[in-house]
Amino acid sequence: MTLLLGGAYPAPMAQPGPLRTHPLDEQLCFGLYAASRAMVGHYRPALDALGLTYPQYLVMLVLWERGEATVTAIGAALQLETGTLSPLLKRLEATGYVARRRQEADERSVLVSLTPAGRELEDRIPEMQAGARQATGLTDDEIAHLREVLQSLTTTLRMARAGVGVSP
Repeated sequence: MTLLLGGAYPAPMAQPGPLRTHPLDEQLCFGLYAASRAMVGHYRPALDALGLTYPQYLVMLVLWERGEATVTAIGAALQLETGTLSPLLKRLEATGYVARRRQEADERSVLVSLTPAGRELEDRIPEMQAGARQATGLTDDEIAHLREVLQSLTTTLRMARAGVGVSP
């Protein structure tokens, strides 16, 4: 039963005919899209001052965390294809934040490492991250829970796309 206007009414029966779309603001996909744009928009002024785009910032996070990494490993961490990542890395190299070199053992594999300027840049990041965290208005526990839900959703959607049966 659905509670409407202070009284209990039976839920409406399904009407025959074509399925109808839900309104935009009821769409999970739109909510995720809007939240993502808002978060990136919050970061943008600080990243602009550093000469970074948001995807470049994500690459830098991987390198600060892991040190030198192959393009393939960076792509796996960021869930990006190599074709998307390569131009981004070229631009980061042009800014002087990273260096790329082919591995001697396998010329097809490219290693990406931080330059001294790229390592120094990390010192400016914690304040920016703290500002973004505060701007969310969420507690640390709420952020952790939201991140877990989003990671689970990502895994479930990828499995569904791959045709792997998933039960809720």
